[in-house]
Amino acid sequence: MTRTFAVPTSSRRQVLDITNEVAEVVQNNGVSAGLCVVSVPHCTCAVFINEHEEGLVHDVLTLIDGLVSGEDWHHDRIDHNAGAHLGATLLGNSVRAPLEGGNLVLGRWQRIQLIELDGPRHRRINVTLIAG
Repeated sequence: MTRTFAVPTSSRRQVLDITNEVAEVVQNNGVSAGLCVVSVPHCTCAVFINEHEEGLVHDVLTLIDGLVSGEDWHHDRIDHNAGAHLGATLLGNSVRAPLEGGNLVLGRWQRIQLIELDGPRHRRINVTLIAG
């Protein structure tokens, strides 16, 4: 089963912790064990799992910006957001986490995060639960 929720972003580049929203979907759908897949149906944002600490968030944004900015990208001839597309390509559009006892199984510091690379926008997040 797949459930979708939306989040608004407020900046051109931003990282949002969406763990609680994903956990709520998991807890409200009765799957006690299996796999949770979180994905975004967009080309200029991505999802990843890591610690959501202010310094690390800054570093992730700085890393992506350093990898994709300042080039003469061909896509920029269309709408000047090639860096956002490339950053999303590097990080990917989905993450997976196991489910046990009706809960996400994440490490102590792990958080599911949406990275906005071409905002502000309204982003949809799909949560697919696979019973196991």
